Amino acid sequence: QVQLMESGGGSVQAGGSLRLSCEASGFTASRYCMAWFRQVPGKGREVIASIGSDDSARSADSVKGRFTISQDNAKNTLYLQMNSLKPEDTATYYCAARPWWSQNCLDVYYMHWGQGTQVTVSS
Repeated sequence: QVQLMESGGGSVQAGGSLRLSCEASGFTASRYCMAWFRQVPGKGREVIASIGSDDSARSADSVKGRFTISQDNAKNTLYLQMNSLKPEDTATYYCAARPWWSQNCLDVYYMHWGQGTQVTVSS
């Protein structure tokens, strides 16, 4: 069975940086998509960045130029480097995975989810 576990969340001042990690276990697909989502109370989950098994990365306009998604296949770990953080980035952040690949992984069609990690940005 697939398990995803996020870590690295916390509280930071506006303009600061955090790096989120997502360790995957039981996920052995040769073709896949992985993504980072975020959610605030009263709103649905927003996909903010994705990466495929071909290592192609995409990001949403709301974080483009500030957040970078990457993966370390040897460690089965997904990362989200978050720079120039803003108060509106405050949310619970989730990693997600699916065992098939698409040309564009930046969508909402994911089946495996982590438990989430809280990011709070203060001004």
